Amino acid sequence: MYLIWVIIVGGVIGWLSGNLIGRDVPGGVLGNIIVGFIGSWLGTELLGPRGPVIGGFHIIPAIVGSIIALLIFFALARGGAFRRR
Repeated sequence: MYLIWVIIVGGVIGWLSGNLIGRDVPGGVLGNIIVGFIGSWLGTELLGPRGPVIGGFHIIPAIVGSIIALLIFFALARGGAFRRR
């Protein structure tokens, strides 16, 4: 049951961060979950464990980290890092 809760909270964090920057997360629900996990790790590394914990995620650093991860992804994708010339 805990694993399901972690997946749901990770998906909500990814969805929320995508809505906050005004862009859809590529990959749909799976993309939201991945962004939530990566953002949680990145935010906790940058800001430390702060704020309330839900489903094993520190919410504030997870959202901030997810926004940073999405901005980096969109900057690389738009800048041509994934395109062949």
